[in-house]
Amino acid sequence: MKVVEIVDRYDTDCVPESSRGNKVAYIQGQGDKMCNRTITVTKTMKHPVYVYYQLENFYQNHRRYVKSRNDAQLRSPKERDVKTCAPEDNVGGEPIVPCGLVAWSLFNDTYQFSRNSQELPVNKKDISWKSDRDSKFGKNVFPKNFQTGAPIGGGTLDPKKPLSEQEDLIVWMRTAALPIFRKLYGKIETDLHAGETITVALENNYNTYSFNGEKKLVLSTTSWLGGRNDFLGVAYLTVGSICLFLAVTFSVLYLVKPRQLGDPSYLSWNRSPGG
Repeated sequence: MKVVEIVDRYDTDCVPESSRGNKVAYIQGQGDKMCNRTITVTKTMKHPVYVYYQLENFYQNHRRYVKSRNDAQLRSPKERDVKTCAPEDNVGGEPIVPCGLVAWSLFNDTYQFSRNSQELPVNKKDISWKSDRDSKFGKNVFPKNFQTGAPIGGGTLDPKKPLSEQEDLIVWMRTAALPIFRKLYGKIETDLHAGETITVALENNYNTYSFNGEKKLVLSTTSWLGGRNDFLGVAYLTVGSICLFLAVTFSVLYLVKPRQLGDPSYLSWNRSPGG
C-alpha cells in the first residue's frame, strides 16, 4: 500500500497581512489567533489518517535544551530536586511540575477538521508510546506551578490529570534528533476520499517566528514499513554511491598499475635502506 501524504505550511498565511512586518509581536499578543485552511484530498486515504505537526529550524537536540528536564520528577511526586531544570525550575521557591525547558516549550497549536460542514473527530488517545505512559510518566504525578510565571513558553496542562494521561506532553518530551521533525497530534478514524475538501480551523499559538522556524500540518497514511521517510532513502543512495565510486576507483588503479598478489618484495624488511 502506497503512503499518501498532504503537507500544508501555514505559519506565514495565518498571520494577518497587517502584522507580517512584526510576526513576533503578533504571536505574543492577546488577539484572535484563529485561522481557516482548506485542504484538497488528492488521493483516497484509508483510515487511520495520522495528523502530525511539523516544525523546522527547531533544535530540540541542543545540549542545554535536552538537559533542562528531570526524568525522575516525571515518574515520582517525591522528587523535588529541580536544579537540572534551570531556568524553568521553580516559582517562588516551589518546584514546577513538569520542570525544564522541554516541557515549558510544549507545542500548543490546535486543529479542528470538518468535511461537508460535518466535524471530523480527531482521536488523541494512544498517540504516545505505551512504554512512556507506563514507565516514564507517573500515574500519581500532577502538573503544579506549570506556565504560571513569565514568560509563558507554550501550552498549558490540565492540573487534574496525571502526567501519564497528558499524551501531548508525552509525545513532545520525546525530543527529536534533527531540526526538522514531526510529532503525532492525533488520528482521523475515517477514510478521506479523493477530491474531497477538508476545512481546518486551527489556532496559531506557537511562536516559531522568533527563530525563523516553520510550521506545517501533515495528514498521512502508513504502510507496513511506516510513514514516508525520505532520509533513509537518501542515506542509502549516498552510501551506495560512495561505495560504487570507491570500487570503480580501486578497480581502475589495479588495472593501470597492478600489484602482484603475495609479492614479498613489498614487505618492509625486504626493502633496501635507500628505498
